[in-house]
Amino acid sequence: MNEQKTEPLKHKGRIAQTGIYFRKFLRMFVYQSDWKVLPIGAVIAAIVTFVIGENLFVTQEGTQLGTFALVCVCIWNGFFNSIQVVCRERDIVKREHRAGLHISSYICSHLLYQLILCILQTIVTIVILMIAGVKIPMQGVITPLGLIDIGLTILLITYVSDIMALMVSCIVRTTTTAMTVMPFLLIFQLVFSGGFFQLSGVADYVKYATISHWGMNSLSAIGRYNEQPMVSLWNTLVGVKNIEIYGQKPLLDILVDIESHGMVDDFIKWSGQYGVSSEYASTVSNVLTCWGVLLLLLVIFALASVIALKFVDRDKR
Repeated sequence: MNEQKTEPLKHKGRIAQTGIYFRKFLRMFVYQSDWKVLPIGAVIAAIVTFVIGENLFVTQEGTQLGTFALVCVCIWNGFFNSIQVVCRERDIVKREHRAGLHISSYICSHLLYQLILCILQTIVTIVILMIAGVKIPMQGVITPLGLIDIGLTILLITYVSDIMALMVSCIVRTTTTAMTVMPFLLIFQLVFSGGFFQLSGVADYVKYATISHWGMNSLSAIGRYNEQPMVSLWNTLVGVKNIEIYGQKPLLDILVDIESHGMVDDFIKWSGQYGVSSEYASTVSNVLTCWGVLLLLLVIFALASVIALKFVDRDKR
């Protein structure tokens, strides 16, 4: 009898597998309603922007509050994009990994797909900012246009948050656990941003490991925070102008004199000098440092995702 020769099973290479899974995710975007993250993100961005947009990039207080809110939107969008994408198909990944799936290819395909998703979300956010009448600086720090600098920063914040959530989705085993962890991650990012809550001691060092801190610094630098007026001091003085001292109202007299001479704008611009921060300086090195740290975090989260998912075969379910 003639012996039948069998050829060894050949698996697709890493690049081919990346393309296969990338196309799979694109089909899921269309047919499994993954596109819903776009309108949901748009609604969130619209609500936040229409509330804080009037003073964003106009006054120091408005910029600080506005960039904090905008970073919140970006982080939320990024988390919502991928917090469940791996754990919801963990059994499939486990089976296909045993059949020859390269985990690095699987994660790379996610990186490409999530990048496209984040680009679309960034475009939507920028359009909403423009509709809301946000006064985006004309002059950029890195590029000739402030709009491009702002867009690149929003993209970075959203994308790094997305890959952080992807890492979590690779670590946990169920969608329930993933959705339980997400609020804690969001709170951590917001509390330790360093731009809205006063931090001291060890907490002041923790902020350097957060996406929110570098995102706020970048947006504030591009938005020319240090060149903007501060209105808090003027508003405080106006609030206490009727205080009497020995039967006199000296603050009222001073404020009336400032207003009568048309010096209110000069006063709030002068007071802005006391809110200047070196972290918000509109310099190339400052913005590039923020972007560089965000990219470093991106690489760390991507590598951690690959390493964590390498142990999928050890699941005891």
